[in-house]
Amino acid sequence: MPYKFTFDLSRIPRFFFTEIAKISYEKRMHRKVGNTMQDIIRKFRIEEMTGLNLSDAVQLLEDLVDMEARNFLERKKFRKTRKRALFLPHCSRKFMDNRCKAKFEQDIPSYVCAHCSPDCLINRAASVAEMKGYDVYILPGGSCISKILKLKHYEGVVGVACGEELRLAGEALYQMNVAGQAIPLLKNGCANTFFNIETLFKIL
Repeated sequence: MPYKFTFDLSRIPRFFFTEIAKISYEKRMHRKVGNTMQDIIRKFRIEEMTGLNLSDAVQLLEDLVDMEARNFLERKKFRKTRKRALFLPHCSRKFMDNRCKAKFEQDIPSYVCAHCSPDCLINRAASVAEMKGYDVYILPGGSCISKILKLKHYEGVVGVACGEELRLAGEALYQMNVAGQAIPLLKNGCANTFFNIETLFKIL
């Protein structure tokens, strides 16, 4: 969990992220015009809805805008890829104890979903991705991504993580010439994290 704060964006309407990404990317204002970002945050009452202070909200939204912009720029290249992987955060599993039957592979390192809980977010994501031909990795952290990419030579990657991790991963993928698409966690933390499964299905 790279951020020093926790957040829950699940109450924020999805169009907010699309609109802020579109406007900010066109004007590059998310990195240049802090006052404008603060005005947008106040307009949408982000502080009130999330409990974040203003500086944390600005950092979070800057990272989300970067993610949306990178998705837009990489989408055409990603659609042409064949060998793909999906990286999921292990903290989105329904259970974080022995009720989760996923097996941990030390060598990768990654969990392998056992599809034990139909209502588990990771199970739903992994099941659809596997049907579409993706290799699925349920990761304890982002540090092992480079190792996996060097071993497996994927052309395209879809990743679910918090905004800061997605930004760092996006930079790494660019250096390795791998096309990426990202889905942000709408709620972070060490357990019970959450992402929009419909957004993931659409990108897959």
